[in-house]
Amino acid sequence: MLKPSVLAACLAVAFVGPAFADPALTAPLKDAKGETLGTVTLTEAPNGVLLRIEAQNLAPGWHGLHFHEKGKCEAPKFESAGGHVHMGTGMPKHGLLNADATDAGDLPNLYVGADGKATAELFSDKVRLRQGAGSVPALLGHDGAAVIIHANPDDYVSQPIGGAGARIACASVS
Repeated sequence: MLKPSVLAACLAVAFVGPAFADPALTAPLKDAKGETLGTVTLTEAPNGVLLRIEAQNLAPGWHGLHFHEKGKCEAPKFESAGGHVHMGTGMPKHGLLNADATDAGDLPNLYVGADGKATAELFSDKVRLRQGAGSVPALLGHDGAAVIIHANPDDYVSQPIGGAGARIACASVS
């Protein structure tokens, strides 16, 4: 029988192989004034990306949440982050409830409590952190990517961004 310390070392080796060296990336989440609201952590998984958000000082309620195509978060509107990450060329078709969607940046809405805090973990199989497979885009490509929180909830159908409204927070991942 292995000692607990030896077993822990074996498990660490088993889960951290060459494909997953440094599998996580943490970035600050900032508002339009440049104030830090919390953190966004992206963890590479075998079939996608795990996104963890820990934030505060946000308006209570539901907010649209998307991966954007450029790792730039220039305040106040965060337009430097570009559009949503998408598969293929041309304008992406938005919507988690759209059968024809090509928008790899779509994520479920983020809920912020009455105290202005949000903690969530979400998984996306539409992107990879470092290397995309086939038409699946990599977030850490040429320009990086951004995680954007919007002012309103995403209705998961309307074009181009589900009615999510203004970009109120941004985390640059590059």
